Amino acid sequence: MEEGNEFLKIEEEIVRMLRTVYDPEIPVNVYDLGLVYKVEVGDAGDVRIDMTLTAPSCPMADYILEDVRQKVENIEGVKSVDVQLVFEPEWDKDMMSEEAKLELGLM
Repeated sequence: MEEGNEFLKIEEEIVRMLRTVYDPEIPVNVYDLGLVYKVEVGDAGDVRIDMTLTAPSCPMADYILEDVRQKVENIEGVKSVDVQLVFEPEWDKDMMSEEAKLELGLM
């Protein structure tokens, strides 16, 4: 398989996995909530994910970040996962997908 296609396949699988991670207090996954700011896949299968939370003081932060790390780490071709918690830019509901807004009754 061509190298570029392999990275694309891994990125698609990462997005699919991120859509299985939920904040226990919100019935929408972290990807559709707009909490994932950046996904980078390095040449050696090293993945870096920059993400935020709906609130800096989220009591489930450790659980959510560990869930992301574990699920992405299990993807074939991924060697390591570095999940960085960032608060710039600050998250707001405009970052949510249309589906997430519908799910939460914001449309």
